[in-house]
Amino acid sequence: MIAEPVLERAAHKGAAHPSHPRHPRHPQPVTSFVRATKSDADAMAQLINIAGEGLPVYLWQDMAEGSETAFDVGRRRAQRDEGGFSYRNTTLAVCHGETVAALVDYAQPDQPEPFDPADIPAIFVPILELESLAPGSWYINVLAVFPAHRDQGIGSALLARAEANARHAGKKTVSLIASDGNPDAIRLYQRQGFVACAQRPMVKEGWENRGQNWVLLIKEI
Repeated sequence: MIAEPVLERAAHKGAAHPSHPRHPRHPQPVTSFVRATKSDADAMAQLINIAGEGLPVYLWQDMAEGSETAFDVGRRRAQRDEGGFSYRNTTLAVCHGETVAALVDYAQPDQPEPFDPADIPAIFVPILELESLAPGSWYINVLAVFPAHRDQGIGSALLARAEANARHAGKKTVSLIASDGNPDAIRLYQRQGFVACAQRPMVKEGWENRGQNWVLLIKEI
C-alpha cells in the first residue's frame, strides 16, 4: 500500500497531459466552468486517469479495500475534503450539461516538505524532486479533456482559468509536470508561455508508459 501523504503529493503529477486527436472536431461551446462537488467523483476519477495515462489506476489498485475496484478508490479519494486530488480543488468544464474536462490546481508550499528517497517508493522520487524546484508556485495537478471534446480550445481555457486562480492567490508563477511521452501536451503548454525548466528520468516499476522523463514546466505571470 502506498503511503497516503506521498501519494497525495505524487500519484497524479503526470496528470496534466491533454493530448489531441489527429483530426480536429468541429468546435462546440463550453457552456460553463463550475466547481466540482462530491457527486462529480466519477468524472473526476476518469479524467485524472486519462490525464495520468493509467498511472492513477496503477496506484489505486493497490489501495483497494475489500471488494473495491481501482476506480472505486479513485472516486473515494475525489470525494475527500482534504488532499490535492479533491473535489475542493477541482473546476469542471461543462458543455451542454455534460462534464467534458477537469482542472485540479492549488498552491504549492513556500518551503517544500523534505523527504528521504530511501523512505518512499522509487516511482515517486523524480516527481517529488521536480516539485521541490517550484516552491510557492500555483500548481496544476490535473488538466484533462475527454477525447471526444479535444481540439476545441477547452484545455487552453482551463489553463487560463488556472492562471486567473494563481493571480487571485497572489502567485507569480504557475507550474506543472508532464510526461515527455506526450509531446502534444508539452507543445500546448509552451504555446501558452510555459518553459521547460528541468526533467528527471521516470521510474516506471510495473507502470507502462511511452515516456522516458518527467518534465517540469513553469510560467511567470
